[in-house]
Amino acid sequence: MLNLFQHPKIWLLALIITLSSCQLGNSSIASVDIPVLHPYVNPDTSIKLKDTINIIAVGDIMLGSPYPVKTNLPSDDAVHSFRKVNDFLKGDVIFGNLEGCFLDTGKSVKCKDTLSTSCYAFRMPVRYASIIKKAGFNVMSIANNHIGDFEDTGRKRTMDVLDSLNISYAGLQSHPYAFFEKDSVKYAFCAFAPNQNTLQISNIDSAKALVSRLKQQANIVIVSFHGGAEGSLHEHVPKKDEIYFKENRGNVYAFAHAVIDAGADVVLGHGPHVTRAVEVYKNKFIAYSLGNFCTFGMFNLKGPNGIAPLLQLKVTSKGDFLFADIVSVRQDKVKRLNLDPAYGAFKKMKYLTDTDFPGHRLIFSGSGRIQQKPD
Repeated sequence: MLNLFQHPKIWLLALIITLSSCQLGNSSIASVDIPVLHPYVNPDTSIKLKDTINIIAVGDIMLGSPYPVKTNLPSDDAVHSFRKVNDFLKGDVIFGNLEGCFLDTGKSVKCKDTLSTSCYAFRMPVRYASIIKKAGFNVMSIANNHIGDFEDTGRKRTMDVLDSLNISYAGLQSHPYAFFEKDSVKYAFCAFAPNQNTLQISNIDSAKALVSRLKQQANIVIVSFHGGAEGSLHEHVPKKDEIYFKENRGNVYAFAHAVIDAGADVVLGHGPHVTRAVEVYKNKFIAYSLGNFCTFGMFNLKGPNGIAPLLQLKVTSKGDFLFADIVSVRQDKVKRLNLDPAYGAFKKMKYLTDTDFPGHRLIFSGSGRIQQKPD
């Protein structure tokens, strides 16, 4: 494989191409003409990797925002946000969607009326980032509609904070992917959304090109997307473009299949604020929406919006699906995040998978396990 860093002229040309493509707006940095510039090399196939990789994944995380009103912060200052699920947040990869930015001051042009109760602009206090780190999260998506609520100031501060805590992240055009390593396993992570300054979920060809290049440099490629319409009326995967408030939120089914075709090993969806179906395609696991996991303040937590899965996924060193355990959680405005003894998210996930993907070969057993039917 050609090492760009050993050829200064080639490296400089590639860098110029990359920088010229990093434009604001809805264009995607993951162009088929842009090489992956990173000092990683091809995975060493001589190294014996662990037999089972444990990936923990949840949906939206927003621990509280003092904007537009300070009462949108929890009374315990978010310290106990994850206390009921701490025992389940243990694995090689612990992933969540950061639904907002880390920023201590500033106004959002999105919400001109600071007393409004119907405008959603989220900036979590910077100190809340250490709570997420302490809970175990080591990979975050920042490809969503709220990362830009405070524009470049919020995006940049968020990236600086995550960098300082050694939490990997991806999804912005300025930071499209991340590499990290654990126990000799090399991971690549990228994230997509329909929002400004993010890698575009609707640009499937560019997504495939990026994933293909990442797969050349990593053992396991994890892809995240923030896509699909929102709310209890949109629990199903329609297998077509989803238009919500006149915005194209992507065809999440086509996207997930395409990135797996290109080399992705796991696809993790969020955005609809409800639990959606799961699928195993070409022996790779897809979660179409992981719902609201830990969201304080101006979030609808009624009915299906208040339940969510905590996914404990087991894959081989080649990324092939072994099985998944679903820990069902629920939220309300008073008790906040708790385990759900009724297993609501797991039951919803089974129903939606049976409905949206008839003929699937998955077994939903007991109170939370998903595995494939034997051949």
